[in-house]
Amino acid sequence: MNQTVSLRPPAPGAPPLVQERGQREVFCGLTGIVWLHRKIQDAFFLVVGSRTCAHLIQSAAGVMIFAEPRFATAILDQRDLAGIADINDELDRVVSRLLERRPDIKLLFLVASCPSEVIKIDLVRAARRLSRQHEPRARVLSYSGSGIEKTFTEGEDACLAALVPELPAEAATAAPSLLVVGALADIVEDQFAAIFADIGIADARFLPMRRASAMPAVGPNTRFLLAQPFLAETARALESRGARRLAAPFPLGAEGTTLWLKAAADAFGVPASRFETAVAPGRARAQKSLTRHIERLSGKRIFFFPDSQLEIPLARFLAREVGMRPIEVATPYLHRQLLEEELALLPSEARLFEGPDVDRQLDRCRAARPDLTVCGLGLANPLEAEGLPTKWSIELLFTPIQGYDQAGDLAELFARPLARRSRLEV
Repeated sequence: MNQTVSLRPPAPGAPPLVQERGQREVFCGLTGIVWLHRKIQDAFFLVVGSRTCAHLIQSAAGVMIFAEPRFATAILDQRDLAGIADINDELDRVVSRLLERRPDIKLLFLVASCPSEVIKIDLVRAARRLSRQHEPRARVLSYSGSGIEKTFTEGEDACLAALVPELPAEAATAAPSLLVVGALADIVEDQFAAIFADIGIADARFLPMRRASAMPAVGPNTRFLLAQPFLAETARALESRGARRLAAPFPLGAEGTTLWLKAAADAFGVPASRFETAVAPGRARAQKSLTRHIERLSGKRIFFFPDSQLEIPLARFLAREVGMRPIEVATPYLHRQLLEEELALLPSEARLFEGPDVDRQLDRCRAARPDLTVCGLGLANPLEAEGLPTKWSIELLFTPIQGYDQAGDLAELFARPLARRSRLEV
């Protein structure tokens, strides 16, 4: 396969960016359902896909067979693929039966998969038809969770982008409001809401919302903060509604959380003294919680394979707050506008890659022999077998890591594999 490599700086003062084109590995975007179905408490995610899709979601979510989660798979079988059955009639029947059985569902997502996209099932049109049929009892939306040329975190981006056109318009006379965008654990959301209230921003709202009936209004007076770096389509959709993004690093660690909160405080004219009083206790707790991990992590070399799009904020946090040395930071896609503030804080010696060729990167990783490698599940076991300690990148999506009170937990996620390795070597 032909490969091209180009060098260019992503931002003033940031490390040079290397772009590669070649063989890549991606994890399925359906995985986002695992954390989204826990967040929107009256939503249901119906994947239109194969038995493989069903097994993936079941395995990733770890749901017991007798549990009744808020997701399922409408399995495409031979009759559907051969055109013997009418896909739309079958889908209407499944949705009607689902809503009859589960009256608690207020928002139903039809989620496209690789199989449904390959045979060109129009779930956008199906969602509109089913929404007309079942409103006001339930609203039906659609988005793509296909793993074709997407990273697994972009499933969340597609879901939230599908929600944005459904958000109510803010009143013409509405005062400026803050919207935090990106799925956060409930406890983290509550912590941020309390800090915003202490700062003086009492009307902070969150997307995704916890219940379908609580959709936040959006419009020209909305200012929004991204809590995740992989929400490019959602950001564009919000900006098309007139909302304005507040540029900031992401809320990982004491420094990142402070700068993220400061972006909101500055946009809302919060006095510096009030801001400092509000954030000082949390920042002190975060810094204290990090100290117990610095001895194990400081000076350790870390290597990032592209997977979650969290790689650049994580590298910044690990380098600046616990003293690790990122030797290669690779990300599937680099959204320069969303990551400009992060890139400016990366150590200049880090090698920065966008969409690297997996074979070339494996060669570089083996040559570098880093102390810790962050990668997807498909690479972790082979690298461990070669004596390279790894951290699963997907674990960083399932674990609350944002905010002051999670800073120590975030550092511990990277310290744990090193501690395990040291015990095994003894």
